[in-house]
Amino acid sequence: MVDWLTWTQVIVGCGAGLLCLVSGVLGRVPGDVAIGSLALVELLLVVQVVVTVWRWIVEGGPVGSGVEFAGYLLTALIIPPAAVFWGLIERTRWSTIVLSVAAFTIAVMVWRMNQIWTLPSPWL
Repeated sequence: MVDWLTWTQVIVGCGAGLLCLVSGVLGRVPGDVAIGSLALVELLLVVQVVVTVWRWIVEGGPVGSGVEFAGYLLTALIIPPAAVFWGLIERTRWSTIVLSVAAFTIAVMVWRMNQIWTLPSPWL
């Protein structure tokens, strides 16, 4: 993982989450901006996958558990499309809040992936 990319993802994820949360609280259904913000989060995740796989091959894997890291990475890739799918099917303000929860979840997961990549596990 690359620090600047990690922090970019965390900031974009929190920004998208805040945008969708405010939009949902105001009673708006998911629109282009909310769905586009989740698309940006997903795009950054795809970039992270490419960078991480390259670094894993060239420089070695994470300091922590590789299985745990891969689990986080694959799960994070699934969350934004699932939330957008929900938002497109159920067009209510609550689905906009679901988009918000998904964006905040990705921010936390990326931060945790960075910890797994760089910090040794105390249980090993």
